[in-house]
Amino acid sequence: MTMHDDQVDVTTEIVAALIEEQFPQWSGKAIRLVPSTGTVNAIFRIGDNLSARFPLRLADPSDVLAVLEQEAQASAELAQVSRFPVPEPVALGKPGAGYPMPWSVQTWLNGTIASEADPSGSHAFAEDVAAFILSLRSADTRGRVFNGDNRGGVLADHDAWMATCFERSEGLLDVPRLRQLWSRFRELPRTSADVMSHCDLIPGNVLVTGDRLSGVLDTGGFGPADPALDLVSAWHLLQSGPREVLRRTLASDDLEWERGKAWAFQQAMGLVWYYRETNPPMSTLGHRTLTRLLDPTAS
Repeated sequence: MTMHDDQVDVTTEIVAALIEEQFPQWSGKAIRLVPSTGTVNAIFRIGDNLSARFPLRLADPSDVLAVLEQEAQASAELAQVSRFPVPEPVALGKPGAGYPMPWSVQTWLNGTIASEADPSGSHAFAEDVAAFILSLRSADTRGRVFNGDNRGGVLADHDAWMATCFERSEGLLDVPRLRQLWSRFRELPRTSADVMSHCDLIPGNVLVTGDRLSGVLDTGGFGPADPALDLVSAWHLLQSGPREVLRRTLASDDLEWERGKAWAFQQAMGLVWYYRETNPPMSTLGHRTLTRLLDPTAS
């Protein structure tokens, strides 16, 4: 079952043909679809050291190319400041062999994604996540500010989307209680300037070796945003004890911490209903995050 109505099919045969046509230096390398809960790209491993990412939702090729070029630039910039390994851009591919859009190639990172390894109870992992966030926050925004796309700006700008989520979540969640929570979250003021952020620190984008952070994926969204945005990691990734370690290490005040809850809530609400049938692990992530946010004993 496809996740999106406008989803494009990508197969290993298509990937092999594209590589043969456009990057013959890699022809003959093993091509393997990477099992993933990701919702934006199909990912294929090329040999041992590369991966190719194919946008799943049909869009104008020129628009896709602009996005991929921007993501490559952002990924390269993040790689310069990250204290942990991240994929680095290698090449951009063109449409062909039945695939209608540009696509990208980057370096491959070894490790187990956090949704499989589950380091949520590790204080050391929480310290690693905090160190990663601090390394991004230390990067110069160079005068850039949040561009208005997706999460990271004004909470109340998401009212229409949240209304859709509440409507679609009837029968799945305690919607009246969740509406009350959003009515409080949406009023939280913004008092601090943008910092550089990963912008999507969910378990599928975090690699783990043992109980330690070993790499971070999906870095193309690196950019200026609300400092609270990367605090979604506290609720998506961590149990209560390690969550407090993260907060203490980042020195988050009450307002920033509450705004981090709000961004995690906004994201989780969409995951539950939208991916209920097409991507159950993502729906489960949304449920778990909301459970943590609603726990009266959690801070």
